[in-house]
Amino acid sequence: MTDKTPEDLVPLKPAWLHILLALAEEPQHGYAIRAHAEQQSNGRVKLWPVTLYGSLRDMEDGGLVRPLDEAASADADARRQYYDLTAFGRQVLRAETDRLQELVDAARASRALGEA
Repeated sequence: MTDKTPEDLVPLKPAWLHILLALAEEPQHGYAIRAHAEQQSNGRVKLWPVTLYGSLRDMEDGGLVRPLDEAASADADARRQYYDLTAFGRQVLRAETDRLQELVDAARASRALGEA
């Protein structure tokens, strides 16, 4: 991991945001992360395997997520690789959600949204 701060990594790539959101709840395997993102976005976000696993690799290299050596729970499928959010990953997620909230607040306060 480098000496980056959470703020250095925002804005996040959309796939990274959805992965961090999924892992904020509990460690998950790739298919569960993918399903979480699709469900949470009402089907608008689809994390295809190349995007998902490439993102997980890059996020692991950046210290945001870590693979677990063992399955997340006793009833988990041992054949699947589970991932967990690191403390730094949680800080990055917080920085990104704060940034997005500020953006939404600014948009609502401006005339940009206007009356329909």
